[in-house]
Amino acid sequence: MTKILLARHGNTFGPGDTPVWVGAKEDLPLVESGEAQARALGEALAASGLTPGRIVCGPLKRTRRAADIVAGLTGFAGTPEIDERLKEIDYGAWGGKSNDEIVAAFGQDALDSWDKHHRRPDGADWSPDEATLKANALAAMRDAAQGPLTLIVTSNGVLRYMHAALSGADSNAKVKTGHICAADIEGEAGARLFWNEKPDAGLLAQTFG
Repeated sequence: MTKILLARHGNTFGPGDTPVWVGAKEDLPLVESGEAQARALGEALAASGLTPGRIVCGPLKRTRRAADIVAGLTGFAGTPEIDERLKEIDYGAWGGKSNDEIVAAFGQDALDSWDKHHRRPDGADWSPDEATLKANALAAMRDAAQGPLTLIVTSNGVLRYMHAALSGADSNAKVKTGHICAADIEGEAGARLFWNEKPDAGLLAQTFG
């Protein structure tokens, strides 16, 4: 088995901003607090004595920037790799809308289907399709699980599909901005080691040391 570290990028909204759904087409940068969240991960890795052997991230600004910040703080010797499979879901007509706007346009049940039950709402014009998202989630983790510690930096939607592709105790699939997860990958399967935790040097050392 090979252990991998998964991370969600940091905040893309600052104080006073109205959060909206940010998908593949909403290529927002990290705001100041989001950069601080990336630094917290880099500092936790450094404090735990861990330097990633690989850093793999999605192609959007928010994931690339988070990966670069972590790389700079951990003594990472290479360049973060871009994996298109880690690009956030294209939320179609939902993209750029607030939760209130989504409820008004598509109904509370549609929002709850994803937000509470982690199921793609019926009729949602999201892409890629379900089968592709499921396959990409497992394949991206499997391909990253080679050699020394690999850090994957991606987005909330992709992480939910990664959660579903892994075995383990029932848990909330949602990952907060700047939070981390870990998985053990073996062949075509994997298991969750922890999910949606704040970066913590002790937890990282215990899991990967």
